[in-house]
Amino acid sequence: MSMAHYINATRNEASRILGRRNRQKGGDGNRFQASVSKGANHPCANFTFPPPPPPHLRRIGPRPCPVCYLPVDQAIASMPSSPSESPVLHNLTYVHDENPIKTEPHGGSDFGGYPSLKQRNDSFDIKESMVVHCGFVKGSKPGHQTGFDFDESDLAGLQQFHEIIVASAIFGNYDLIQQPRNISEEAKRNVPFYMFIDEETEAYMKNRSMLDSSKRVGLWRIIVIHNVPYSDARRNGKVPKLLLHRIFPNIRYSIWIDGKLQLVVDPYQILERFLWRQNANFAISRHYRRFDVFVEAEANKAAGKYDNSSIDAQVDFYRTEGLTPYSEAKLPIISDVPEGCVLIKEHIPITNLFTCLWFNEVDRFTSRDQLSFGMVRDKIMAKVDWHINMFLDCERRNFVIQAYHRDLLEHMPPPVAVIRHPPALPNIITRERNQGKKIPRHGKDRRSGSRHLHKASAGNRESNFF
Repeated sequence: MSMAHYINATRNEASRILGRRNRQKGGDGNRFQASVSKGANHPCANFTFPPPPPPHLRRIGPRPCPVCYLPVDQAIASMPSSPSESPVLHNLTYVHDENPIKTEPHGGSDFGGYPSLKQRNDSFDIKESMVVHCGFVKGSKPGHQTGFDFDESDLAGLQQFHEIIVASAIFGNYDLIQQPRNISEEAKRNVPFYMFIDEETEAYMKNRSMLDSSKRVGLWRIIVIHNVPYSDARRNGKVPKLLLHRIFPNIRYSIWIDGKLQLVVDPYQILERFLWRQNANFAISRHYRRFDVFVEAEANKAAGKYDNSSIDAQVDFYRTEGLTPYSEAKLPIISDVPEGCVLIKEHIPITNLFTCLWFNEVDRFTSRDQLSFGMVRDKIMAKVDWHINMFLDCERRNFVIQAYHRDLLEHMPPPVAVIRHPPALPNIITRERNQGKKIPRHGKDRRSGSRHLHKASAGNRESNFF
């Protein structure tokens, strides 16, 4: 699917939603119309992508593309004063079971509570009030004797109200903490940044004096997890990624970024661009190349992301439930495959249900959440008037930068030293300077050149990001 096709599909989706809302009776439709008419005067309303560079200047592989953000103060001013309406579902509570029992042969865990296939199917029947499995089935509250446990000193802080949080995680000592950049003073004061780590990662950081009793690393507040529920670090990482609303029950918005990513745009600007401006309550980027679950499954197998039999079993199960290869017949849905390393979410009942049911699929099948995303989304959209903003992956790459995993960094060879000699001076200048003067030693020349090279390298490295 070409870039132009993606952009046109996005416009078609916006037109479809507008038309549907305009047909609705009552205040909701009028409120949406007002928002759209305001959007026509938005400072970014006339923003368009620049033309692509000529072929000989194009770089290979996925790259960031320009994004029109509002200034931080304007982004803050555009934050909705009240929560979005949650279609149909208004009251969502969660299964509690101190003695979960596995009654079926496939998948599940004590942490997830082993929902049966009937319970799974019932959870997609959207009603005004629902009780669903959503991890943390044991214990009095998430993080207290549930598996995936927090220190007592952290529990109270996680219950506090925040308009916005940013969260990430590193499990299995797999990544190095990336410090956010370009964060406004308003966000530094009002938006907490939470980094979840397991005991293995904590030990590594303490041994290298990267973590002390303050449990702060730059902007990140470190939350250490005890009694992780899974032996697979990737699966443990899905708990905070998909269940932030259970860990933080009193927040309005969250931005999740995988541990390998560095945030380089202010959280208020990201929320304004991908949620508030779009009248959306959940946003995720689509995969830059693949948009079909069956193709994604084969790519996962080829890359050794998971054992092939488990991937085949999951996809075959979805096929029996009616999943078909992606085609233009699914428009205005523009992709079945997300690039799931960033989630932008308003915490309302319908989005909380979506991430609960998405987590249940990860708990039951493989931890490759790209495979289950489309199935869960489609089942919910079949029942209620709800959509997800699947924005371009090049836009995601504009506000996060991907780093190498820690083990790759440690095994990389050191960069090859480049020695640059100062340019030769013209003969006439050399003769004038040499009269009555000592010729400078080569060692000093090299030191001066080294300092100059360091600055140039740093500047070049920064400019490559955008």
